[in-house]
Parts: sequence; structure tokens; C-alpha cells
Amino acid sequence: MNHHPPSQVGRVLTVVLGALPFTVVTLLVFGHWPPLARWDQSVAAKSGAYGATHEASVDFWQIVGVVAQPWTTRAVILVVAAYLWHRRARLLTIWLLTSAAAELALVQAVKAIFERDRPVQMLVETTGFSYVSGHATAAFVLAGALGVVLPSVRGWRRRFRLLVLLPVIAVVWIASADRIALNVHYVSDVLGGWALGLAILTATSISFGLRPGLRRRRRRTPSDGEGTTAPPRAAVIVNPIKVGDGVAFRRKVTRALAVRGYEEPLWLETRVDDAGQAMAKQAIEHESDLVLVAGGDGTVRVVCATLAHTGIPVGVIPAGTGNLLARNLHIPLDLDDALERILEGRDRRIDLVRVHGDELDTDRFAVMAGLGLDAAIMSDAPPHLKKQIGWTAYLVSAAKNVNHPSVRVTITLDDAEPIERRVRTVVVGNVGMLQANIPLLPDARPDDGLLDVVVIAPRRVTQWPIVLWRLMTRTNRSDMYLERFTGHKVEIHAAVDVQRQLDGDPIGPGRYLATEIEPGALTARVPKRR
Repeated sequence: MNHHPPSQVGRVLTVVLGALPFTVVTLLVFGHWPPLARWDQSVAAKSGAYGATHEASVDFWQIVGVVAQPWTTRAVILVVAAYLWHRRARLLTIWLLTSAAAELALVQAVKAIFERDRPVQMLVETTGFSYVSGHATAAFVLAGALGVVLPSVRGWRRRFRLLVLLPVIAVVWIASADRIALNVHYVSDVLGGWALGLAILTATSISFGLRPGLRRRRRRTPSDGEGTTAPPRAAVIVNPIKVGDGVAFRRKVTRALAVRGYEEPLWLETRVDDAGQAMAKQAIEHESDLVLVAGGDGTVRVVCATLAHTGIPVGVIPAGTGNLLARNLHIPLDLDDALERILEGRDRRIDLVRVHGDELDTDRFAVMAGLGLDAAIMSDAPPHLKKQIGWTAYLVSAAKNVNHPSVRVTITLDDAEPIERRVRTVVVGNVGMLQANIPLLPDARPDDGLLDVVVIAPRRVTQWPIVLWRLMTRTNRSDMYLERFTGHKVEIHAAVDVQRQLDGDPIGPGRYLATEIEPGALTARVPKRR
């Protein structure tokens, strides 16, 4: 026994349901269902009697009939198809032309099959059979087609869509009313025309993988190719301070996107007073299919935090000092290589971490938050040195802070009893690798739904080599120098004010940090598995 995949069964069922109204109307018409037959005859008699005594009304409806004739609506579809072809929306173009061709062919076929005579008291001379109304069918297909097309055309704001759709819907009613007013069609001919238009749109939409009536278009990746509704759109958020040659950078990114069929990207630069939040919101309003962010870890963090739970993929282009998220997602540091891996990559849902504390509004981070020595190292790294020698500037800062005082902290993991330690630093991480591939949290995974915590507490400077050895060898054994924990919520209380950091960004001294995992909050564009 053959079993169809659920998606195939669903498509067949949708086509059947789309054709059901036409089937029902046709059976009622030619089964001479008394209520429908009486309605047809009553309206036809009234239209004939009214038109016989009101010649001006007949003249008006004749003009309407000429303007709203099927060939006019088909011409509009051709114009829209030409526009879509120009916008490189190849699939939509072919679908639109196929729908128009199906309408033309099926109307003639239905007329020839059923050969229904027109009403006796026609007010204008016309030939052909009555069922179905070609005017009604063509107008319905036009309105339905634009209902699918306009939400998929980028740059059309909702109010502009309504400015087009409302008149088109009015045309359906007017074109249909014209046929009844001139008494060349019965009411059931118009109903059958609408039903046939619905059946055509449903069948062609399902065949082409479109979803009629959806307000938002289906998101796509470049690998979708011609099976999509429109070229994808990208927004590029750049910290100009972190990008060396801005002109060359822009040229490379634009070319890489264009080669893969993207539209001209939206370029957004961060400001001194905004590391990327307003820019990320603009990217959301832009209905971007992909957001590329190039900047330091702070810029990446702010953009990712703003795009949380939107489903918009974020591709991190390494451009800062640490590039910790990019490193942990295996994005290469070379620009050309990174662009290729991101744009040819796959979407991966990763966790983010919600955080708040004293003098800190609720925020999110993607990499690590720290309290103590690590934050002091981040804070004291000279900016000019970071620009000259990159992440190795942190080694200089680490040497300066090797005698950073320890601090007593209370750590609470989920609902467990608090633990007290005297530490040099506490780091809560969503990922585990530092620069130079130092595995600070070797078991951390960005999509495991867990927070990883490391507590580092050497008592003397001479004990640091032991800590470093255990870090580099990924030793899991806990002792007084180094401990690791996991949890979904982590709260840290310090006895005195100490430096704190989020994803390498100093956030000022404080005594409190509370973190909680947000599983799958961010869609990241990462290299394909090899």
C-alpha cells in the first residue's frame, strides 16, 4: 500500500477544497436546485424589466463591461508579470502567467461542456454560452493573484498594498454586477465564475509552492533558488570604527550578496551613542531575510539581543578584537572566507542569555558574562593597543591585573542552595572558547539550553600556571583553584563592587549579576557541516 508524505496529502486536500465550491455550484445549477433556480429567474426578470425602461443605465453598464472585460484584466496581469520579471521574481511571474492562461482555457472549456443558454431578456447582444461568467472569473483571478503577489514584493508598505487591493476587489464586484445588470448572466453564472477563479488560484498556487492569502511571505535562503517568491533582502549593520577600509568592505559584501541573488542591501552604521539596537530594529522593519553584522563583540551582542525571537538569521562577520561569537560558530576570520561560509551556510537556532543586575537594565548576551578579573582585563585593555595588535592586547592587560584581588561571592544555581567562594573571577558562558582556542568552558554548547559556569580562584600568583594547565588540557576535575557548574539560572552576589563585562564589553562595577538561558532565542547563519 502506497503512503503519500503528509505534505503531499495536505497539498492534494487543499486543491480538492479549493475546487469544492465550484463543484457544488455547478451541481446545484445543473441539478436545477429550486431555490437557486428561482433566484436566477427572479433577478433576471427584474434586471430585464428595469433595463427596458432605463436606457441610460444600460449605456452605463455597457461602458463598465467594456472597461472590465476579461482581456483588460489579463492585460493588467501581463503588466504585473513584466514588473515581477524585472524584479527577478521568476517563480511569481511564471505562476501569474500560468494562472491567467488557466483562466482563459477553463472558462472556454466550461462554457463548451455545459452549453447553458443566456437569459431570455438580454439588454445587449452577445454570443456564447452563459455558464460561467468570464468577466467574473477573470476579475476574481486578478484580485486573488495580486493578493498573493503584493505581500511578496519588497518595498510595498501595507498601506500601498491596500491602495491597490481595495480597488481590485471593487472591480470584481463591479464586473460581476455589470453582467447581472445587463442580464447577460444569471446570478449563478457569476457565483460559478468566482468559484472557478478560486479553484484556479488554489491549484496553481499549490503547484508552485505558494500560499495564497498569507500576509507575510515565506522567508528564504539563497539555496532555495527559483523555488521562492522574490529575491532575498539583507541588512548589513557595520561598526565603522572596527572596519578598516570601509569602501573595500562595502564593495566586497555587496558583490557577495549580489552574486547570490540578493537585492541591494540596506546599509546601517552604528553610532557612538548606539551600538546597534536602532539599526537592528530598522533591519526588522525592512523585513530582512538576513542580517549581517560586522563590528566588535559589543556590536554583535546588541544586534543579536535585538533580533532575539524574530527568526531573522544573523550572520556575524568578524571585524573586532575578540570575535568570540564568530569563533565559537566556526566562522573564519578572513572576510572573503567568512562571507562565503555565511552566505552559503545554514540556519542554526542558538541560545541567548538574559541578564540583569544592579545599575544594569535587563539585557542579553550571546557569549559570556563575567565578574572580577576577566572584566578587569577587558576594561583595562588599551583601545589603541587593541587596534594595533588585536586580541593580544588582552594579554598585556592580563599581565597588569595578575594580582587582581579576590572577592567573596555567593553563587546560586537554579533552585539549589547558594554556595560561597572567594574567587578571582566568575564567568557564565553560553559558549566556551576564548581567543587562541583557549577552552574556558569546554563543555559549553550554544544550543544545549544550559549555562556553563567557571569559578577561578588561585590564592597566589604562583598557582596561575596550574589553572592555565587545567584550562588548556580541559581537565574536568574540580578543586579549590578551578570549579565548573551548569544550570538554567545563575545568580552571583559579590561582597564588594567589582568590574563586570558582557561579551567582552565592560558594563561598570557592581555587586550583582543574574542570568537565565533563553533556549533557541536566536537564528544564526553558520557554515554548513562538513
